[in-house]
Amino acid sequence: MSDVKKSIQLLFDRPSEPLFMPKGDNNSVFDVPQNFLAPQYETLGVELSNRFGEDANERIPLKDVSVPDLTTILDLPRQAEFTLFIPKHRRIAGDLIDILIRKLNDFLSTAAYCRDRVNTQLFNYCLSVALLHREDTKDIPLPNLMQSFPSKFVDSQVFQQAREVSAVVPENLRRNPIVIPKDFSASDLEEEHRIAYFREDIGINLHHWHWHLIYPFSSANREIVAKDRRGELFYYMHQQILARYNAERLSNSLARVKRFNNFRNPIAEGYYSKLDSLTSGRAWTPRQAGATWQDLNRPSDDIILNIEQIEQWRDRIDAAISSGNIENEAGESVPLDIDTLGNIMESSMLSPNANFYGDFHNSGHLFTAYVHDPDNKYLELFGVMADEATTMRDPFFYRWHAQIDNIFQKFKSSAAVQPYNRAQLTNPNITITSINVNGGAKPNVIQTLWMQSDVDLSRGLDFSNRGPVLVRFTHLNHIPFTYTINVNNAGEAKMGTVRIFIAPKVDERGLPWQLNDHRLMFIEMDRFTTTVQSGENSIVRRSDESSVTIPFERTFRSLSGDPRDETETSAAFNFCGCGWPQHMLVPKGTAKGADYQVFAMISNYDLDVIEQDTAGVPCSDAFSFCGIKDRLYPDRRSMGYPFDRPPNARFTAVEDFLQPNMKLQDIKIRFTDTTVQNPRNTTT
Repeated sequence: MSDVKKSIQLLFDRPSEPLFMPKGDNNSVFDVPQNFLAPQYETLGVELSNRFGEDANERIPLKDVSVPDLTTILDLPRQAEFTLFIPKHRRIAGDLIDILIRKLNDFLSTAAYCRDRVNTQLFNYCLSVALLHREDTKDIPLPNLMQSFPSKFVDSQVFQQAREVSAVVPENLRRNPIVIPKDFSASDLEEEHRIAYFREDIGINLHHWHWHLIYPFSSANREIVAKDRRGELFYYMHQQILARYNAERLSNSLARVKRFNNFRNPIAEGYYSKLDSLTSGRAWTPRQAGATWQDLNRPSDDIILNIEQIEQWRDRIDAAISSGNIENEAGESVPLDIDTLGNIMESSMLSPNANFYGDFHNSGHLFTAYVHDPDNKYLELFGVMADEATTMRDPFFYRWHAQIDNIFQKFKSSAAVQPYNRAQLTNPNITITSINVNGGAKPNVIQTLWMQSDVDLSRGLDFSNRGPVLVRFTHLNHIPFTYTINVNNAGEAKMGTVRIFIAPKVDERGLPWQLNDHRLMFIEMDRFTTTVQSGENSIVRRSDESSVTIPFERTFRSLSGDPRDETETSAAFNFCGCGWPQHMLVPKGTAKGADYQVFAMISNYDLDVIEQDTAGVPCSDAFSFCGIKDRLYPDRRSMGYPFDRPPNARFTAVEDFLQPNMKLQDIKIRFTDTTVQNPRNTTT
């Protein structure tokens, strides 16, 4: 079975190259049956097999199996762009996932047959989802999307240089990395470009793609979609992205993002991604400043949308929040909760009444992505807003999600959600006496800087020579640090949940926050359980142990067999690859030191705990955004607790909100404009 699993991995290699061409580092060639060949190669089977098979180090046989009916799936052209934001594409993806999930015997041969026929990006997504959710394949390592489709992540100029390197420099000689400029999509004349390092960060965009891989929209097998508290996770993950984005804006002398609430107004922000698609051979279409949403009429993609529809969906959702009830498909009134609202907003197959409440979130992405060609007059592709791997690059993503989050906050402020009372916030006998952050030359100062890291693009460079092709990109990073929380327990030893957040101390005007605004700026840094012994305790926690993040090695995991990447099981990467990248844990801060506050809390474990057996789960280190595979979300509290809802009216500042089991500490985040090399880089 291990050989079969290795062969399945090769299906991701060079996604546009046919399977009869060499794959992987071992120069492996699939023996493709005649009826598996794509139409353009059907008459050349023997010649092609002889041409590519003679020098192969490994030949992989494929069984001539009963092939699946791909009629509806082939409605999406092989070289087209694929996105889960388009309902037609979601339906096609659901159909292909079901084929790959149901096929218990001859899985490799069935997947191989599909690979060279269906849309390349669709196949990559559906195969990944199938491998994640089949018991017999969940330990097969998945490549990150950058390995298969690097053009979604790096400057288009890189690929001409990459092909030159692979053609000129032999595989056995050292190939120097191609350096990607830190500023390639705009100049400083565009103020929004000040935070391009956040929006265009490769790890952040991989996180967003991987989250949607873990949480697919639809499947004939409802269990694949209906994971515990999925709708609430959709809300919380995006709320935290907004909090982090706003922190970066304040670090760069920009105001918090303005939500897009009038759908008839022009979009002030333009965006030119400088990305090309290697799949379609087309450039990602830019959006000029001042563009406005238009009714969409693109029958080839089954997209017929008008602005009145999305306004009507918004009004119906607002009405449901006001009443505290939704109307399901049977016409029954059902109480609204945060998880149901998340499913309505995302509009997965879990939406209780998609016909009535519509496709609000996804449609906002589509209106923006087609703003340059709403009626398909120019046969243009959608823009970056309509691809899960590129959408976070666009400044408008955050304006749109600020509108989405505003709807969630309306629910959190409604009669259905009451402020926390003292019993829900306190923890008997527990008093935090101090919290300190240490990691640099001075206490309570976190240091940030630039780092350059290398990644290998060769597995995504179709029809080019083999061998590693490295690119070097610049990203934000921080000096590792530790929290030290001193606690007194006046009672017997007991378990507690430690919750750590940070937030800017003042707003963009330099004024103290009102708590109801401030709570939306608190960024979750970590959450873990510990035993609090009777008497004095000192709890020490490293920044790289965060429940929010995943390490660099997992974000950019390679299938090359680098032993440095084998620090965890494959199943751990496959599920928890959606964690926030560790290198982006801390906001950038400022040169003089941005004023922040660390908030620590030890909550009542009896009110937190979910009783379940987690033995044998592949991972739980990035559960804040990802949950735990095949288990309940491991925290009974609302996601974002204790900042997920407006406080009691008598609390106007975060200091008023504090209980004995909570503590604030002023810190500074100090940015140094220097660049260091990642020690993992193979060349200098």
